[in-house]
Amino acid sequence: MTIATRRSHSAGGDPMTIATRRSPSAGAARTSAIRIRRRAGPVIAMASLLGFVAFFWPFLAAPGAFGDTAMPPLMFGALLILVIAVVFSEIADGGIDSKAVAMLGVLSALGAALRPLGAGTAGIETVFFTLIIAGRVFGAGFGFALGCTTIFASALLTGGVGPWMPYQMFGCAWVGLFAGLLPPARGRREILMLAAYGVLAGYFFGFMLNLSFWPFTVDPHSTIAYLPGASFTANVHRYLLYDGATALGWDTGRAITNLICILVLGPAMLATFRRAARRAAFEAPVVFGSSKEADLGDR
Repeated sequence: MTIATRRSHSAGGDPMTIATRRSPSAGAARTSAIRIRRRAGPVIAMASLLGFVAFFWPFLAAPGAFGDTAMPPLMFGALLILVIAVVFSEIADGGIDSKAVAMLGVLSALGAALRPLGAGTAGIETVFFTLIIAGRVFGAGFGFALGCTTIFASALLTGGVGPWMPYQMFGCAWVGLFAGLLPPARGRREILMLAAYGVLAGYFFGFMLNLSFWPFTVDPHSTIAYLPGASFTANVHRYLLYDGATALGWDTGRAITNLICILVLGPAMLATFRRAARRAAFEAPVVFGSSKEADLGDR
């Protein structure tokens, strides 16, 4: 099947056809919009490790390591932005074609529009199920990028730019990344797997994001506040109590929203996204043929 045909004239006036057509194996073109190449994989793994360090700094930093309480979120926020930039550069070096950029833009706009609908009321957040299904269909690299761009676009749209934004970007990037790394499955089994993952992702996102502000609830008389100088296990115990007392209900609302949206809308969205991926044929192999082959392909 011919993709494009361009006719030109040689110096002697004879018509010359340059045709491009799909190779016989093009029907099996990949659906991953952004490929994670061999070099980008370790970079993303290292970035995730640094991200975990940035999230868990209250358990790792020694007492008095920072002279100002405003320094840790600023420093680690800058670190997360730098890490995200490095990951994007590595992914882009692997190859992002114009169709992948267009798909990323459309889905980022969709996520940014969906996010204010729930406004986080009772934990109802409608952005995650789209991110999970897109990561599943278009691949882990696309899921990572979509998580970052969706939160960034949403923050600009709603005025939610602040020191918490890098943490939200990294949290959503992990949700999309891990969705693309789920094992193969089809049909009802796939929907159930994605629904279960949506529940876990809802709790995971809330658990991680609480770490961006919990260290500043310092109260020596509280049993759940951050206690500088306490042992690692003591602060972990305090944080688990804090998360359960203040955010468990909220995270449950997010998990239930993901579960219902994926069970109800998941099959249709999976089919739609996969149809779009097949038609886009991201990085489909192209070979060059003669004018005769092009004419035969047109027939």
